[in-house]
Amino acid sequence: MLKEFKQFLLRGNVVDLAVGVVVGAAFGTIVTALVADLLTPLIAAIAKVPDFGNLSFTINGSKFMYGHFINALISFILVAGAVFFFVVKPMNMLIARSRKEPPADPTTKKCTECLSEIPIQAKRCAHCSQPTV
Repeated sequence: MLKEFKQFLLRGNVVDLAVGVVVGAAFGTIVTALVADLLTPLIAAIAKVPDFGNLSFTINGSKFMYGHFINALISFILVAGAVFFFVVKPMNMLIARSRKEPPADPTTKKCTECLSEIPIQAKRCAHCSQPTV
């Protein structure tokens, strides 16, 4: 039973998952700091309201704290935007650069006499009737 447990722990996908969780947690703190320390104060400077948490209304003695929801929504949008623009877009650009496909084989060639485009396998030019090389 111990041998099976050891095999389970040393599987590649378990180790990869553990590394992903640790790196994800560390990255989460970076993104949270970016949003809390840079982006939220920027919005507060523009909107002149640093915190929406105190916004609420009361119906029949029940207090609805919609300001907390607005704070959470703004935080989510900022985190999603930060992840998209600082992680997803750069990674997509790097992947696109690394996956450049070689150019396709040409299907046409230029006639040496009249310089018109003709199929690669043509023996004579359709425009000037000259033999092709």
